[in-house]
Amino acid sequence: MNSLRHRPAPRLVEVADAIFAYVQPDGGWCLNNCGIVVGARGATVIDTPATVPRARLLRMAIAQVSPRPVATIVNTHHHGDHTFGNHTVAPHATVVGHRATGPAMLREGLRLTSVWPETRWGAVQLAPPTRTYTHRTVLPTGGRLLHLLHPGRAHTDNDTAVWDPETRVLFTGDICMSGVTPLVVDGSVAGTLEALRTLSALRPETVVSGHGPVGGSEVLDDTTAYLLALQGWAREGLAAGITPLELARTVDLGPFTQYVNPERIVANLHRAYAEERSADPFTMIDTDSARRDVFALLGGRPPVCHA
Repeated sequence: MNSLRHRPAPRLVEVADAIFAYVQPDGGWCLNNCGIVVGARGATVIDTPATVPRARLLRMAIAQVSPRPVATIVNTHHHGDHTFGNHTVAPHATVVGHRATGPAMLREGLRLTSVWPETRWGAVQLAPPTRTYTHRTVLPTGGRLLHLLHPGRAHTDNDTAVWDPETRVLFTGDICMSGVTPLVVDGSVAGTLEALRTLSALRPETVVSGHGPVGGSEVLDDTTAYLLALQGWAREGLAAGITPLELARTVDLGPFTQYVNPERIVANLHRAYAEERSADPFTMIDTDSARRDVFALLGGRPPVCHA
């Protein structure tokens, strides 16, 4: 299936001088956002698309704004929809990420491709980070300094936010999403809320989230509101003695009903239930069971993926 023919074209948005967001509508499953920071020594790319055809489109977009090759790729976390395109976009670039990103990429391998076998993935080659950091680091880009921040366990245990204090542009990865349902099944509800507080304290003017349109600080606020509501729903479900799937079938999503991929509610409830039951907000859960419930909520079929 070549879904590229049936989806809106990716958009290159200049969010500040020499800083671009590469937005892939509609931001649903495996349609992530990327970033391009143009520097004197080459471009720095923030995340890459999930498939080889889409990674090639990003490579063409980079060539439109940077006469030099890609020098560096920053991966905001290990998921394939943000990393599978690394090798295609720039096979010789230095890949930078949190110290836990590479091991997680290698553990996951290409498992994501088995969820949607009809997607035209192409010959994906994993290219994990070769330069890592633990808490914070500064990345020169040949003209500006990008700050890489690990705000703790949030969407995953290896998230990186990319912050340019000069232009107040923030790339959040999947710590937050814009008009798209957040996903915390691999991370932590409480941890993501803490990460959002950390990022909000930066007072960003432009927020490029992991999925969905470019926005401002309201993107952080909206994700916070969803997660607080999620915690409330989980408490109600536990008090009623019903399962995450049973609750997901009846819960009123209210203002979040129109978010892309609302079916993620059931996976998120698995995470939220576990945190309500445990004093440890990072308690492990059965993520495979959570994903099976997403399929069940959709009548036994996988979510739609247009990657």
